[in-house]
Amino acid sequence: MLWSFPIARIASTVVRVHVTFLLFLVWIGAAYWRVGGRDAAQDGVIFMLILFACVLAHEFGHILAARRYGIRTPEVTLWPIGGIASLERIPDKPREELIVALAGPAVNVVIAAVLIFGLGASLSGDTVAEVDNPTASLAARVAAANIVLVVFNLIPAFPMDGGRVLRALLAMRMSYAEATRIASRIGQGAAFLFALAGLFLNPMLIIIGLFIYLAASAESQHVAFRDGTSSLPVRSVMVSAIEALSPGSTLDDAVDLMLRSAQKEFPVVDGSGQPRGLLTRDGLIVALRQGTPTTPVLDVMLREIPSVQDWQPLETGLTILNQSKAPALFVLNRNQQLVGLITPENIGEMMMVRNIRPDWRFRPRTQEV
Repeated sequence: MLWSFPIARIASTVVRVHVTFLLFLVWIGAAYWRVGGRDAAQDGVIFMLILFACVLAHEFGHILAARRYGIRTPEVTLWPIGGIASLERIPDKPREELIVALAGPAVNVVIAAVLIFGLGASLSGDTVAEVDNPTASLAARVAAANIVLVVFNLIPAFPMDGGRVLRALLAMRMSYAEATRIASRIGQGAAFLFALAGLFLNPMLIIIGLFIYLAASAESQHVAFRDGTSSLPVRSVMVSAIEALSPGSTLDDAVDLMLRSAQKEFPVVDGSGQPRGLLTRDGLIVALRQGTPTTPVLDVMLREIPSVQDWQPLETGLTILNQSKAPALFVLNRNQQLVGLITPENIGEMMMVRNIRPDWRFRPRTQEV
C-alpha cells in the first residue's frame, strides 16, 4: 500500500504502518506535552501504542477467523483511524462472514475482561468517557478503550464490523447483492452523521465518516459488479485485439510496437501461439535505460504471468488476477494458445460501463491473437 512500510510478519501476514500513523503519534505527543510536559507526552504516546496493539489484535481476530475458512490475509495496515486487514476475499457464506466480523470485537472483549477481572483495573463511567485522561491508571484506560472499540466497531455502518454483521444477517434472508446494497446505504447514512457530529465534536469523526462513505460505496459497486458478471466467461471481457512479440524480438521491436499501438502490455508468444512471458510498457522503459536496442525481450520480460482458460468464469479470472497482483492475465484456449489478456485497466472499464448501464450485455468474443 502506498505510503506504508512493513514492520513485522505475523502468521504469514505482513504488518504495515501507514506514515500518517507516525505523524499521528507525533501530534499526540505534542498535544500532551503542551498540557503536562514530557511525562504527559510520554504517557500519551505509550497509551496510543498500546491502543493500536489492541487494534492490531482486533484485526488478527478477523484474520485467524478468516483463515479457518481458507481465506488468507497477505497484509494488515495500521492507520490513525484503526487497522485494515486485506482479506483475499469475503467469506462466501453469510454465517462465515458473521463469524469473521464478530471475531475482531470479541478480541477486544477478551482484552477488557482480562484487564478488569484479571488485573483488577478499576473502571468507571468517567474513565470510559475520558480514556485519554492521564490521571487514570493505564490499565483502566486501556480497558475502557477496548470497550469503546467494541461499541464503535459494532455500529451497523458498513463496512465496519457491525455493518458486515448486518449484511450477513440480511444475506440469510435475501440475495447477497441486495443485502450489500441495503447495508451500504445504511453505512452511507451513518457516514453522514459521523461527519455532521465531527463539525461540533471532533474533526476526526469527519475523516472517519469520509472513509466509511467511500468504502461503503466501493464495496456496493464491487458486489453489484460481481453479481452482474457472475455468469460471464473470461472471453466475454478479455482484450483480444492485441499484438504480440516473438521470442526473437528485441527492445527496438518492442519500441516500434509501443509507438504504433495503444498497448501497455506486450505478450511474448512462440511459433505455436503459446505465451512465453510479458513485457509491460513500464518494464520496457526501464529496460531501455539499462540495455541496448538489440537486447532480446527474453532477457527483460516477466516470466511468471498467471493464466486462465477462455471458457472459465470471469470471477475465477478476477480472483487469480487480484491474488497474483500481476499486470495482466493470459487467456488461453484449450490448446494452451494465447487468445487474449485480462488487465486491471479493462476490468475497470467494464465496471464503469456496468455502473452506467447495469443492463448492458457483454457478448463472448471469439477473435484470436
